[in-house]
Amino acid sequence: MASIPYGYLLPALLVLWCQGAVWLPRTWARVRPPFGLPFTVNELPGFALVIFLGPTWLAFSTGDIDSIAEWCAFGLTIVASLGLIGQIYFGLQASSTIHRALDRGFGKTDWRTSIPPRMALQLGRSFTPIALLGPFLIRRHDVRRIANIPYGNAGLRNLLDIYQPRSLPTSAPVLVHLHGGAFVRGKKNREGLPLLYRLASKGFLGISANYRLRPSATFPDQLIDIKKVIAWIREYGQEYGADPSQIFIAGSSAGANLAALAALTPNDPSLQPGFEEVDTAVDAAICLYGYYGSVDLHAGVPSSPLAYTNPEAPPFFLAHGDRDTIVPVEEARHFQAHLRHASSQPVIYAELPGAEHVFDLFHSIRNEAILHGIEAFTAWVRANNGNNFPR
Repeated sequence: MASIPYGYLLPALLVLWCQGAVWLPRTWARVRPPFGLPFTVNELPGFALVIFLGPTWLAFSTGDIDSIAEWCAFGLTIVASLGLIGQIYFGLQASSTIHRALDRGFGKTDWRTSIPPRMALQLGRSFTPIALLGPFLIRRHDVRRIANIPYGNAGLRNLLDIYQPRSLPTSAPVLVHLHGGAFVRGKKNREGLPLLYRLASKGFLGISANYRLRPSATFPDQLIDIKKVIAWIREYGQEYGADPSQIFIAGSSAGANLAALAALTPNDPSLQPGFEEVDTAVDAAICLYGYYGSVDLHAGVPSSPLAYTNPEAPPFFLAHGDRDTIVPVEEARHFQAHLRHASSQPVIYAELPGAEHVFDLFHSIRNEAILHGIEAFTAWVRANNGNNFPR
């Protein structure tokens, strides 16, 4: 009796399980894979496909496919591989999706004349080989990280890391990135690293910050922390080569919520206790797979970005996956429509086909397209110097 080829079968079943968690309705998925696995497989299908090819070739070259169980395992591997190819296809759609979102958000096609030609050409590029086969190559030799600088008095939760170009510019624009974690977990060196390294290598000063978490912190403690980061940049940023007059704020998931709140509530003295006179306005906000609901339903003040949209909002870049199982895409659609209606500035909204939550961990095909889009967006904002955009 032939034995069941578990070493060949189990990887296929695991990949199929992860694919089902993303693509099947949530009511069908009674038992979901461990947190992170569906995101990883969905974001790195090319990598998983390459891993599949080795055992498949080995099984055929050694003549091991000669029983019903082994042919069944092979069949499941083929199904899983076809699913991975489909996921690669959806990842390739990100470039054109970002391109169209920028055109639609800026309202005209000649906006590209405001950005360097190199960036305009990148927008039409599908991917580079490193995005397909080297997704973990995130660090860059021309960027150094300075870790654990205190910006407040809340210990570990008030530390920030700096991603500094080794060329040591004297007037670098600043990108602040805020981690996700549902306001109860997360840390500053998890999500957004490809973005931080990418922009730092292009002359930005990157900052990734921790902030206080629930339940020990209640709203607006988290938002006050973010404004303290901006205040720290105003006071100390020049020591690290920053131009404190150019600050972009970005975030992932819960961090996107706080980034949006910070961008929509500049210079509010009630949210800046002890530093009321500091300018906490930012040039633009970048929100990736954001949660835009309330941070704390029991807070004495509104804690959702929806409550603060206004005509003076800065430009926004929003990206969300249409297969997000953590924050449904309908929430992102609602926020962008609400923001677009209120704001006089551009609102870029890219709804990414086939994308799940947490799509900014790796240098993937999809994330590479997003990085190109963010780089073009920040270049346009800098070129237009925050002026109101005619609509």
